[in-house]
Amino acid sequence: MIKYLGSKRRLVTELGSVLAAVDAQSALDLFTGTTRVAQEFCRQGAAVTAVDTAAYSEVLAQCYVEMDAAEVDPVEVNEALDRLMALPDRRGYVTEVFCEKARYFHPDNGVRIDAIRQGIDELYADHRLRPVLLTALLEAADRVDSTVGLQMAFLKTWAPRALRPLKLKAPVLTPGQGRAIRGDALDVVDELGAVDLAYLDPPYNQHRYFTNYHVWETLVRWDAPEYYGVACKRIDARSDETRSRFNSRRQMPAAFADLITRVNAEVVVVSFSNEGFVPLPDLVEMCERRGNPVTVLAYDTRRYIGQQIGVFSPDGRRVGQAGPERNVEYLLISAPAERLRAITDR
Repeated sequence: MIKYLGSKRRLVTELGSVLAAVDAQSALDLFTGTTRVAQEFCRQGAAVTAVDTAAYSEVLAQCYVEMDAAEVDPVEVNEALDRLMALPDRRGYVTEVFCEKARYFHPDNGVRIDAIRQGIDELYADHRLRPVLLTALLEAADRVDSTVGLQMAFLKTWAPRALRPLKLKAPVLTPGQGRAIRGDALDVVDELGAVDLAYLDPPYNQHRYFTNYHVWETLVRWDAPEYYGVACKRIDARSDETRSRFNSRRQMPAAFADLITRVNAEVVVVSFSNEGFVPLPDLVEMCERRGNPVTVLAYDTRRYIGQQIGVFSPDGRRVGQAGPERNVEYLLISAPAERLRAITDR
């Protein structure tokens, strides 16, 4: 699984337990990101719908949520990966922009990424395994990048992993078949139908996933966009069309309250941080408007390591102060009383 700000790696087991406690047969992950939580819901046997605005997230959901592991031949996947690995090096957009102008990847791996990505389009453009192959490439590139996990900057010297050769590995698929939907949660929520449990994990603050992971967006879209700045971010990162209401201190509270009210689910689980735009009492009030009792679970967690390393400029100068090393992650659960008891009595 690729490194990701806001990843619920530490809460995945807990969220899976919540879904099992209420015996949810269907689930919705409205800000799915890397699909880590959606995958756990799939493993618990739920029919899952995964929603996000990012192209890379859609591909991950097509691989891990839509694809049923029982219907995929591992031999066929490995043969395709071997075929892609055997392609000759190619110096293309990734090498020129993300290795030479910027330093996200070592050029030795850049020519491999360029060759494999172009090969996926030429050899598997309409193939049912395309999402699996793209996911394998994303995860392989993540294993050899030279960042702290965010693509707003890169390390001033190569990370040790960046010097290792890129290698494709087959993604570990999940059971069952779900849906992958690319769209804004506020635009699509009314069309999704009813589910037993909905999980809402919106952006907490001003940090935009579109710019934080612009390399993955470009690698999936393969559109060779114009770019700007030292980080070589996509030029459309400056467009209002790629800005989310959930990254605006002014717009986020009303947008999130509206979404919580509109989502069609018996059980709603909201994930949030004490560092987010909305204070906990306001979040509780938003959830209470659904008409069910609300319980709050709190988890003391170590913050993302990038907040410590990212205070240095590319030439090694300190340009800021690291924030607190720990924060509090909240799960707010709105559900009928009997469902809520099943969760709290675990």
